[in-house]
Amino acid sequence: MELDEIKNRFGIIGNDPRLNNALDTAIQIAGTNLSVLITGESGVGKEVIPKIIHAFSPRKHNNYIAINCGAIPEGTIESELFGHEKGSFTGANEARKGYFEVASGGTIFLDEVGELPLSTQVRLLRVLESGEFIRVGSSKIQKTDVRVIAASNVNFMHAIKAGKFREDLYYRLNAVPIYIPPLRERKGDIHLLFMKFALDCADKYKMPAVRLTPEARILLEEYRWPGNVRQLKNVAEQISVLENNRQITPDVLRRYLPVDDPNNLPVRNCDSGTAGNIQDRDIIFKMLFQLREEVDNLKSMMASGNFQDARVSAPADPVPPVHALPAKLSDMPGMSIVVPSEVIPAESEVPKTIHDVNDDMIRRALEKHEGRRKAAAAELGISERTLYRKIKELKINDK
Repeated sequence: MELDEIKNRFGIIGNDPRLNNALDTAIQIAGTNLSVLITGESGVGKEVIPKIIHAFSPRKHNNYIAINCGAIPEGTIESELFGHEKGSFTGANEARKGYFEVASGGTIFLDEVGELPLSTQVRLLRVLESGEFIRVGSSKIQKTDVRVIAASNVNFMHAIKAGKFREDLYYRLNAVPIYIPPLRERKGDIHLLFMKFALDCADKYKMPAVRLTPEARILLEEYRWPGNVRQLKNVAEQISVLENNRQITPDVLRRYLPVDDPNNLPVRNCDSGTAGNIQDRDIIFKMLFQLREEVDNLKSMMASGNFQDARVSAPADPVPPVHALPAKLSDMPGMSIVVPSEVIPAESEVPKTIHDVNDDMIRRALEKHEGRRKAAAAELGISERTLYRKIKELKINDK
């Protein structure tokens, strides 16, 4: 069957080469029993791929069951998947078959498979490897013959490192990987999808379809679409129902597009510019300065043996998370701090020790506030008395 026929049959809109490649892969492996793992951001339409695989497989006349693993409570998910015996838990008034038993001979689609509890992952691995499972509350081993297709928007490498997903299960599911690109990487398909949704809505509610001006089309295609196809469909339907004028201009379209903040999920624009880098660097230097103050206070406490009246002040500003921090500054005893590489200044600008950091930060603060020590101390998050001591100790001429 031609690719265009498959698209028409399953309502797929778009001509992006990576989308076409995903569909080609689905058709090629449909006749096998290999497990498939579909990845991509939420809202890209991952759920259509398993339907295509099942429809073109020898299992097409048997059951196809789609399960959202993230929507089933952890306490009942094993019963849902593998069944249970009567009396195995409170409320189990009769024996019940699970999805793997009901779908034997057919296909199971495990959506959001990354949300499965670790205990359930172990049982799923056993099914994948041997076709064996045990109902909850039973000791009898049963067999099933199912084709498993899974999907998730989880970054599996991160989940594996965090201990939230089993590595052996990942590789067992990932026999054939299929990736669905996000809408922002399929700009040529955005207008086609919008018009499809607008025409469907017009046909459903017996009204003329909306049309975009050329300028509005450019705006539509340049928007980041964090919710992908699902979000685009919502916008198209809202405009179709709420706007009286069927010609949509950029001003009208903007009212339906949430503010595009690139720091929001699913993607983050890491190019924050020079100003952002300088600000981040100053925050890190300030954090190091304050940490040094705390260490000095602790040393004084230990030397005097007086712990009762000692106070260690919390940093005035929030400390950047350590996991977000990759070049090492290890001059502080017992501490290892990591800094993003894009924030690091040229080598000649990097203070070599914590004392250099103090010197540098004090000079910057005094210069910024034109020698006003009170304002500089507030900027550094320390007392004015401590600043006087540091100026004298580091022999800084602030005039």
